[in-house]
Order: sequence, then structure tokens, then C-alpha cells
Amino acid sequence: MTRIGALGARLNRGEVVTDIVSRRKLWYAVSALLIVVSLAGLGVKGLFMGVEFQGGAVFTTPATQVTVEEARTSAQEATGNDARVQRLGNGSLRITVTGLDTQTSNSARAEIAEDIGVAPQDLGVELVGPSWGDQMTSKALTGMVIFLVLVSVYLAITFEWRMALAALVALLHDLVITVGVYALVGFEVTPGTVVGVLTILGYSLYDTVVVFDKVNENTRTLTKQSRRTFEELANMGLNQTLVRSVNTSVVALLPVAGLLLIGAGLLGGGMLKDIALSLFVGLVAGTYSSIMIATPIVVDLKRRQPEVRAHTRRVLAKRAKAADGGGDDADAADGAEGAGGPDDAGPDADAGPAADAEATDTPADSGEPRGAEEPRDVAPAGAGVVSPRRQDTPGGRRGRGGAAGKRR
Repeated sequence: MTRIGALGARLNRGEVVTDIVSRRKLWYAVSALLIVVSLAGLGVKGLFMGVEFQGGAVFTTPATQVTVEEARTSAQEATGNDARVQRLGNGSLRITVTGLDTQTSNSARAEIAEDIGVAPQDLGVELVGPSWGDQMTSKALTGMVIFLVLVSVYLAITFEWRMALAALVALLHDLVITVGVYALVGFEVTPGTVVGVLTILGYSLYDTVVVFDKVNENTRTLTKQSRRTFEELANMGLNQTLVRSVNTSVVALLPVAGLLLIGAGLLGGGMLKDIALSLFVGLVAGTYSSIMIATPIVVDLKRRQPEVRAHTRRVLAKRAKAADGGGDDADAADGAEGAGGPDDAGPDADAGPAADAEATDTPADSGEPRGAEEPRDVAPAGAGVVSPRRQDTPGGRRGRGGAAGKRR
């Protein structure tokens, strides 16, 4: 078995415990910092929406030696708008200019072709109207809202509303961080970006549901046991699914990293780069939120329930009582040893109930007159000690007396 597999088995059996839930304030602080940075990026730089969302024109040149910066300058001078230029794998350039209509695009096409030294008919152009971009944006937002509502209803029915709320917070956490990274990096938002964001929301939800299922299984009989609190059982569920979540994320990230670094970086893919970046950032954020954010939020919400608080107090009180009881027993044992122990109690200490019974059988205790004391036989040296009970029996005295008379 590999080390990771052995670690997963030990985590599942509870032999190794990673305390995640009790450090939730640290994870909340890390997430808050990432969200603040993402919102700052959105506020300062903003998103560069592609022509599919705000309309414009996409010019594609044949293979050329013109640099990206020269092509950008030419397009901005010809259109008066900001332009994005990307070199494709075959040596051609893709020039994206937003806010152009049909008439403006035709004149811009001629000027750009002249500047880069190609014939106007060799410069491909694709126009996208602003109305189509508005419809695309509206449908994307509508689909996302429907997705979040259905997810909330499903989680509330399958688990409970607290887990549904925690899952929604984790999803919004992943969405804000992914969009913030897009703003900071400056990538163009295209339909591929929307597809990637919806995909990572589904993945993040899947990972969160797996963790919630284990937590729900561990806490189903919470009030029927008094060994662990809800927080401890939830942390156990996280530990039992920790290695599985990490392994799944690593396996999913490897091909996405290949798309992002090789497909976009070396081959110059446009739509491929947009999908890969959103998938990569979303997978990392989704793995983090499903482990460090979703379940700790559930714990904070569940701790507000009266029955959970009462159960926690009962478990802690039982532990304190067991600790105090063990200490009292140890103190009592130490006190007995300090008093001398059983060896120092004297010969009467071992007499027990038998000695008390013999004491009650004496004539003095029974109220009868006490006569002359009968002589007792003394055992010769080395014959051992004869039981006092046997010596006091009349039969025993007669037997020994008769045997002595015959010997004499």
C-alpha cells in the first residue's frame, strides 16, 4: 500500500486526526483575504468582456511577421477603441475590438490591412451584434440562478437547510475567487469562461456533497452516544474523506493544467485558454471550500441548536467527571498507602466475620454463667497450629483425650 493510501486508511479508522474544524477561524480569515483581493481586482481592473457579450468585431490575419504590439496600436488607431491581440499557433493574429458596428468595422478592416501589409480581403472579419451579447449574458445569469435554486432545494431535502446554506456559501466563495482571478489576470470573458465557471460550480458541489454525506452519517445518532461532540464527529467525517478529495482534485487538475499551460501557452488557443483558466482556478477553490469552509459553517450553525449545545455540555461534563473520578481514586489509594496499608493493620484485621461470629458464641455474650475454664491440649512443637474452632468442640476434646489415654 502506498503512503497516501496508508494515510487515508489511518484517517478513515481515526488513528490519525487532522484538526480542521477547530481551526475554522483561520480558514475563514484566509478566505476573507482571497475574497477581498478578488473584489479589489474587480473594482480596480474590472472584467474585459468579450465581443460575444458587448458586441464588436474579430479580425483574423494570415500568418505575418507583425508583432502583437504593432497590431494592437494599428487596431486602436483605426477604431478608437481598446483592442486585444493574440498570436495563434499558425503565426496569424486574432484582433478583438469591442463596440463596432458593420459600417465602422468595414473602414477599420481596410486601415488595419493596410497597416500590417495584407490585402483587405485576406483579413477575415467576424461581427457580433450587441443584442446577441445581451441575450447571452441574460441566459447565462438565468441558468446560474436556476442552478443555485435547484441545488439548494436538493440539499435541503437530502440533508438539511443548514447544509444547503453552507454549500451555497462555498459556491459563492468559489465564484467570487474565480471571477477575481480573471479580473486580475486580464483574460477575456467569453462563452468558454461561462462554461468553465458552471463546470467548476458543479464539481465544487459534488465534492461538498460527498463530505456532507459522511458528516451526516457520523452525526445521525448524535444524541444516542456521549463519547464525541458534533464538532468532533464532523471533523472525523472530514478526515475520512480528506485523502479522497485531494486525490480527486489532483487527478482533475492535471489535464486542466495541461490545457492551460500547453494548449494556451504553446499553441495559443483562444477559447481553450478561457475554459482552462476558469476550470483550474475553480477546481482549486472548490477543493479548498468543500474541506475548509462548508463543513465548518455547518458546525457553527449546528452549535446554535439547543439539543446540540445540551449534548456538547453532557459530553464535556462526562469527560470532566471521569477525569475527576480517576483523580479521587488515585488520591484515596495514596492515602491508604500512607496510613500503613493492610500489612500494618495487625493480626485482628484478617479475622473478618468469622472472628465476630465466634465472639458472639462465648458464654459471656449469651448471658450464661461462666464455669471453670477447661484445659486445652497444646500441640507439640512442629505439629503445626490447630484450628481454634476445632479445639473448642467437645468432640474434638474427647477424641484427643481418648487417644491420649490409650497412649498412656
